[in-house]
Amino acid sequence: MKIGKLTFRGDAYIWFAIICLSLIGLLAVYSATGSLAFRKQDGNTEYFLFKHALFLFGGFFLMYFFHLLDYKYFSRLSQMAVVIAIILLVATLIFGNDVNDAKRTITIFGITFQASDFAKFTLIMFIARYLSKNQEEMNSLRGFVIILAWICGICILIMPENLSTSLVLFFTCCMLLFIGNARIKHLLLLTGSFIVIALIGFTVLLKSPESMLPGRAATWKARLENFTGKDTVEEYQTIQAKIAVASGGLTGKGPGKGEQSAYLPEAYSDFIFAVIIEEYGLIFGGLVVAGLYLLILYRTIRIVIKSPKAFGALLAVGLAFSLVLQAFIHMAVATSFFPLTGLTLPLISMGGTSIIFTSAAFGVILSVSRSIEEQEAKETVEKGGQVAS
Repeated sequence: MKIGKLTFRGDAYIWFAIICLSLIGLLAVYSATGSLAFRKQDGNTEYFLFKHALFLFGGFFLMYFFHLLDYKYFSRLSQMAVVIAIILLVATLIFGNDVNDAKRTITIFGITFQASDFAKFTLIMFIARYLSKNQEEMNSLRGFVIILAWICGICILIMPENLSTSLVLFFTCCMLLFIGNARIKHLLLLTGSFIVIALIGFTVLLKSPESMLPGRAATWKARLENFTGKDTVEEYQTIQAKIAVASGGLTGKGPGKGEQSAYLPEAYSDFIFAVIIEEYGLIFGGLVVAGLYLLILYRTIRIVIKSPKAFGALLAVGLAFSLVLQAFIHMAVATSFFPLTGLTLPLISMGGTSIIFTSAAFGVILSVSRSIEEQEAKETVEKGGQVAS
C-alpha cells in the first residue's frame, strides 16, 4: 500500500483500524477538552486538539519507522531496555512529579513521560525473548521463577502509583507464559497464589480505616467501595459517566453536542469512551470502537499463527493483548461495569506518553506482520521458479 512517497507494509486491516481509532480520538478529544480549554487556555478550544494531533503525527511516524525495522532487533534491545525501565521506575517513585496524589510521571531533560508505559513496552519484549530462547528451561521451576521474578519486580515497582497498569501488565505476562509453554502446574500455582494474595489484600484494604492506609491505598479503597454501592467521593465520576452513556442512547446526540464532558473529571482521558457514546451512541460510537480493537486482536492472532519464529509470535500477541485489554477495561469503567482505574483508551485518549508508546507497540506488531508477508512472498517466488524449471 502506497500513500505519496510512503510505502506501508504489514497487515492492511491493522493499519485501517489504527487510522480509524486516531480519527475518532481527534474528534473525541476536541469535544472533551472544551471546559479544560476555558479553564487553562482562555477558551482556545483548538489548543488541545492541535496538541493531540501533534502527538498522533509523531506517534504515526514512529510507528512507520518501527514497522520498517526487522523485529529481531527488539530482541537484543529488550535486555538493555528492561534494565533502563527498572531504573526509571525507581526514579519515578523517588523523584516523580506529584499529580493528583500520584507520582506517575518523571521529567528528564525537560521531557515529562510515564515510566510505566516504557516499562510495559520493554517487559513484554523481554518476556517474549526469554520464552523464545529458553523453552527447555521453562519446563523447570527454576526457569519459571526466574522469569516470574522479572515480571513481579517490574509490576511491584509500578503498583504503588498505578495499580491498574500493573495488573494489566501482570495478566498480559501471565498470558504470554501460558502461550510460551510454561508448565500448567506452575501456572496453577501462580494463579492460586495470586488469588490468595488478592483476597487478603482486598480484605485488609476494606477493613482498615483510611487514616491507616499508606500512599494511594485510600484511593483504591474508595474506588472499591464506590463500585460495591457505597457513597464515596469517587461516586461523582461514576454518576456523570452513567448520565453520558444513558443520554447518548443507541445513536447519540451528534458530534460536539455532548454535555457531560463539562462535568466529567478527566473526560479527555479516563472517561473519553463515555464522551464517545454520548455523542455517537452505542451503535455508531461504542460498538465501532470496540469492533476496531477486536479487529486488531483478531488480525494479530492471524499474524501469530503464521509467524515461523516464536519471538515474533509472542511479541506481537503480547503487545496487542495488553493494548486491547487496556481498551476494554477502560470501556468497562466508563460504562460502570468495572471499578475506576484511570486507564486511558489507546490512540483515543489525550496523553503524549501513552500515544507514543502505543504507536511504538503497533509499529512492532506491524514489523512482525511485514516480515511474515515478505517471507511468504519469497517462498512464492521460489516455488514459482522451481515449477518453471
